[in-house]
Amino acid sequence: MVSALISCFAGALLAPVLHRRVPSWSGVILALIPFGIFVSVLGGAIGIEAGVEPAYLRLDGFSRLFALLISGIGTLIMLYTHGYLKGDPLQGRFMLYMMAFMGSMLGVVLSNHLLLLFIFWELTSFTSYLLIGYNHTSQAARDAALQAMLVTVSGGLALMAGVILLTGAAGTWYLSELLAGKGDLTAHAHYLPILILVALGAFTKSAQFPFHFWLPGAMQAPTPASAYLHSSTMVKAGVYLLARFAPVLGGTPEWSGLLMTVGAITFIGGALMAAGQHILKRLLAYTTVSALGAMVMLIGVGSPYTMKALVVLILAHAFYKAALFMVAGALTHETGEKSVDRLGGLRKLMPFTFAGALVAGLSMGGFPPLFGFVAKEVWLHALGSAPGLTVATVIGGAAYVLVGLSVGLKPFVGAMPEGLRTHEAPWLMRVGPLVLGAGTILFAVFCGAVGTALLEPAAAAVYGKSYAVKLQLWEGFNRYLMISLATLAVGVGAYRVRGRFVAWAGRLSGVAVWGAEAGYQRFLKGVLSFAGWQTRRLQTGILRDYIRVVVLFAMALVGVAFWRSGVTLLPSSITAEPAGVLLAVVMAVATLATIVAKSRLGSILCLGIVGYGVAILFSFYGAPDLAMTQLVIESLTVILITLAFYHLPHGRRASSVRTCWVDGVIATVFGGVMTLLVLAVVGVEHVTPVSDYFLKNSYVAAHGRNVVNVILVDFRALDTLGEITVLMVAALGGLALLKLRPKRKGGES
Repeated sequence: MVSALISCFAGALLAPVLHRRVPSWSGVILALIPFGIFVSVLGGAIGIEAGVEPAYLRLDGFSRLFALLISGIGTLIMLYTHGYLKGDPLQGRFMLYMMAFMGSMLGVVLSNHLLLLFIFWELTSFTSYLLIGYNHTSQAARDAALQAMLVTVSGGLALMAGVILLTGAAGTWYLSELLAGKGDLTAHAHYLPILILVALGAFTKSAQFPFHFWLPGAMQAPTPASAYLHSSTMVKAGVYLLARFAPVLGGTPEWSGLLMTVGAITFIGGALMAAGQHILKRLLAYTTVSALGAMVMLIGVGSPYTMKALVVLILAHAFYKAALFMVAGALTHETGEKSVDRLGGLRKLMPFTFAGALVAGLSMGGFPPLFGFVAKEVWLHALGSAPGLTVATVIGGAAYVLVGLSVGLKPFVGAMPEGLRTHEAPWLMRVGPLVLGAGTILFAVFCGAVGTALLEPAAAAVYGKSYAVKLQLWEGFNRYLMISLATLAVGVGAYRVRGRFVAWAGRLSGVAVWGAEAGYQRFLKGVLSFAGWQTRRLQTGILRDYIRVVVLFAMALVGVAFWRSGVTLLPSSITAEPAGVLLAVVMAVATLATIVAKSRLGSILCLGIVGYGVAILFSFYGAPDLAMTQLVIESLTVILITLAFYHLPHGRRASSVRTCWVDGVIATVFGGVMTLLVLAVVGVEHVTPVSDYFLKNSYVAAHGRNVVNVILVDFRALDTLGEITVLMVAALGGLALLKLRPKRKGGES
């Protein structure tokens, strides 16, 4: 499993170089990586783990199903990519994105540690952003990529919060321990927040209502990315997550109510919106939204049979949807047309593409004897018990028939539109639809073996108990067959009057101003408007304003900390040495003198007295090294400030009386707050001072006798490195400013 992830990301890094060296075979060579993973996972034992106990990676029946889809369809997609983008100067970059996306999805389904799962989860969002926005010269592509990124990453933040709460409640970060029954999450006080946050993460990733709008917009991506994204990878990540957490979060009215409601709305809404589309990829995109809603509904029901239906539907959907997207890409690639209404009569010119398209389209519609028919029968068994669900399944199933025939049949039959010229797609673009089409036939014929060998372990992993998945191509004449035939009849009828659906959708386009996508646009516009207002208010270009913001924010944080902690501000007893009191008085007088001094040099010297006083205080309290450091820093500061003021224009720009009073009040309050903070810290009794740790481990662990040096270069090495970096950047900035010479009139500097 570790080697599978490494090979994907290594292939991503090598893709551009490989494409430059062997452009004619780069896609084929890269396809060997997912093919090798497919063979390895297919022959691997379920339950193997990678890493020390408990394992970070784990392969069970459900993750195996997804890993096979990701790697198997990924192999076909890489071959398809090589043919689709042949001649594209950025093909190497696109293959880099695809391999990284593949590795990210494999990481999601193979992760046993929830933090690792979240990391890969966010990587899928990042890599999909790159894929959707591949055509970076197109404004539409950039907007779609940003939209997908913002929606899915926002959901990722919710998921992160949910995972943190979940692990705190369960006491473990490992999925295997959660599934083993560690911690009763449904009875926990934080169950409802965990459920909502995890569901938000899943809903945004799997395009559930009201977050569904980003998925059709993502059709700006090249077809290989669309096919891969819709069939087996990112959009099903949310379904995977919900199914994974079903044994530990499911079984409650809140879980069932939320998932069934959102899933049902998404299922019906996606099906109806699909019926009114005429662009090839958008037709398929909305049916993907609908199918994902159906999967979420099945998870919400949570019965053993619905888990069986879930894994069957996942497999069937991956096969026909990947094939149809490849067909849509081949049609657009060879004809230049994106609308299904401007295509027809291509069966003789594109016979191989037609064969793959027809099988995939009929499977999507649920026509026998294809695997899509088997999936629909199981689906009807799972959801067709209630009259309302029966009507919903008929409507949704009819939409699938409509779309399947629109993409898989209509472009190839009838008369060819005038002026349309084309030829068969390159052989690498034919492999995917033909292989997947053959697969959907073979899986239907041997559905019993497929159910036992592949789907039964997957359903058992989701349900949490062993469950037999027995599939039959023909179950006889029963109620569900009648519903299935009714669905086919309604779908075929809808296909014959498809033009009316498209016309109705055009007339109803004005309703979109109240839709989810319009709401997203208004929200985004509001955020940008607020950000602009905030920038104008805070980024004034005046250093005094920046200091005010920092000081006020610091005081607010300290005040909230005092209010929540209940710490006594004044200790019971305060002891002070006379020398310390005298020094404090001198520093206070020097501070006032800094403010009222009439000259710049006088202010600088008085400020230096304050700094030297701090150094003396350090020496009073047994810190000579800090005292020496403070002396050096203060001396350099005085010199640098003097030099800076020397180069400033002569004259003094006085602030207004109001500004002086405001600054004085802020400074006084800030000083008082910091004084109270110091007194509160002095009054707190520490059980074990942190210094004891450094004293004990300075020589033993870091082999250094100077504790201060050990802290700086060992225990706080990264902090010290950061400070050095800040100083270096500041020095470079100062050097750049010193070398900067404004151009004078005449071109002289």
